[in-house]
Amino acid sequence: QVQLVESGGGLAQPGGSLRLSCIASGFTFSTYAFSWARQAPGKELEWVSSIFSDGSDTYYADSEKGRFTMSRDNAKNTVFLQMNSLKPEDTALYYCARKNHGEYDVWGQGTQVTVSS
Repeated sequence: QVQLVESGGGLAQPGGSLRLSCIASGFTFSTYAFSWARQAPGKELEWVSSIFSDGSDTYYADSEKGRFTMSRDNAKNTVFLQMNSLKPEDTALYYCARKNHGEYDVWGQGTQVTVSS
């Protein structure tokens, strides 16, 4: 069964950090690029970051550059999102997604991140 499962969300204070994980199963993980996206209440889904299949390059939305770091461990079928200097506006449901021929064809169920004092 092709599946992505996110974890690591929770409550963080402004300026704090969280590390999200996304574990993949049911397919050859190392041959796919992945992305993180998020959706805040009442807002549209927003792309956050992407990583190449071999981890050689990463891309970030402007608002996340310098604060978020995406990485992957192909031996563990896992992608990560290290989030530092968190802001209240980072509060959202965070999803990881598999990129397949330019389309996102597999999504996880999401993990909630709440940034509040």
